[in-house]
Order: sequence, then C-alpha cells, then structure tokens
Amino acid sequence: MKAYSLDLRERVAAASAQPGRTMPAVAAQFSVSVSFVEKLLHRQRTTGSVAALPPHPGPAPELDAAARNELRACLRQEPDATLAELCTWLAAIGGPAVSQSTLWRAVQALDWRRKKRAFTPLSATPSGS
Repeated sequence: MKAYSLDLRERVAAASAQPGRTMPAVAAQFSVSVSFVEKLLHRQRTTGSVAALPPHPGPAPELDAAARNELRACLRQEPDATLAELCTWLAAIGGPAVSQSTLWRAVQALDWRRKKRAFTPLSATPSGS
C-alpha cells in the first residue's frame, strides 16, 4: 500500500492542531481513517516529523551468494534434479537446511528453466479399435 503524501500528512496535522477539532472530524474532512490521524499525531509527538517511514526491504534471503553459486553449479550438472534432491545436496555440502519452497524461490531467482522433453506426436495407430 502506498503511503499518504507528505502534503496531506502536513494538512491533517495542521487541522488537528486547531483548537476544538476532534480526530473524527479531521478524519472525515480529509477522507482518512481516525486511526491514521491518531498514528500521525503520535508520530509527530515522538519524532517531530509527519513523514512516512521508508519501506521495509523484507527478510534477507536464506541462501547467501556462495550457496546460490553452488546451487547454480548443481543445476547445470543435474538439470532434472527434484527439489527434494537439491535440498539434500545443499545440506550435504554444508549449506543451510532450507525447505523446498525456499529452494524453489532461489531457483526462480536464478531464472532457471525446467528441462522439458521434446514434443512427440501421437501414435498413428488409433486406440480402442
């Protein structure tokens, strides 16, 4: 979800500072929730700023660069290995023990495509006759 603009935040804080203005009235005036006004005023009191926090980058990947390079080498050597086999192999070389879901995300991040068999046409012999 995108953060409210700094301009809107400053106008909400200025309107809340006027004497006799209630939080629900300010929230209705600017079409925001009462909880947003409460959090904005709390942030202004504690930090002195109404600016939004920078976005959080999320959790760090469980496989470091060395483990990803090892995974890439294993995929080149064994392109049709299953995720379970890759998890076992990664743990055997001293890498982190990760789930198959985590390993799948790492394989996707490497932009690795599954090896697919070539198309073979159907048999010319009708079946069921």
